[in-house]
Amino acid sequence: MDTKILLENGTNELEVLEFRLDGNAYGINVAKIKEIITYEDVTPVPNAHPSIEGIFMPRDTMITAIDLKNCLQRGTSEPGGLFIITNFNKLDIAFHVDSVIGIHRVSWQDIIKPGAAVSTTEEGVSTGIIKYEDRLIIVLDFEKIVTDINPETGLKMADIEELGERHRIDVPILIAEDSPLLNKLIVDSLHKAGYANLIHTENGQQAYDVIQECKREGTLKEHVQCIITDIEMPLMDGHRLTKLVKSDEETKDIPIVIFSSLVNEEMKRKGVSLGANAQLSKPEIGNLVRVVDELVLNMQ
Repeated sequence: MDTKILLENGTNELEVLEFRLDGNAYGINVAKIKEIITYEDVTPVPNAHPSIEGIFMPRDTMITAIDLKNCLQRGTSEPGGLFIITNFNKLDIAFHVDSVIGIHRVSWQDIIKPGAAVSTTEEGVSTGIIKYEDRLIIVLDFEKIVTDINPETGLKMADIEELGERHRIDVPILIAEDSPLLNKLIVDSLHKAGYANLIHTENGQQAYDVIQECKREGTLKEHVQCIITDIEMPLMDGHRLTKLVKSDEETKDIPIVIFSSLVNEEMKRKGVSLGANAQLSKPEIGNLVRVVDELVLNMQ
């Protein structure tokens, strides 16, 4: 297995693990995976969501097992196959799959947005499609799958209410987030926190295009004084965006906050090496506002 990409920074590439489920090809970003193990018997949880198979404890760590086939409305998995154990948003989750095919290195530029090539069910939980050799690999949105099962694992919107009374803040902030739901939630949260001057884009490429246009027009300070970016995005990921911004003399002093489900210790080291000013896991929406406060209000 070639894992050199985990040591590279800002290449706009990722490694995708291809796995099979009910004869179909799906993918997951390798950065989310802790390990892959043979299926183990699980203990059912009373009154649990239909897609939760149960819990088990490999090496004294309790893990929730999710029936991915059930999530995709393709029936119910039988005992057997594999568990892909993941870690994102500070959660350890096992996804039950039939088999694993291998790992492919791809560019974010080559990931196609979901459309007619996938079913309605898959489109709702797909971040993109990879054409690899003679087949299409559907990259699933595992964060959305987990949030749909348990909304409490998503953004902690109540944290915003705890911030108390806020005044209007006109500092311009550029947001790069490909999930329409999360993009809206981040914008709504910042609005509630008083930030009224926001530009939100769907990926790193769109955000970088905004920056380049502002540079040409000489309006960078008027439109971009802080950047909030996800990591996983089509066309250009957040690490590539960070690298481009921080390696440009005109933009290197703009604070960048990486706000992603993939923020773990290894990813934090990567973000630091690229020059990110702060890195937060996605449930921490209240902390996001506090960090943005610290970064931008100190500049005023």
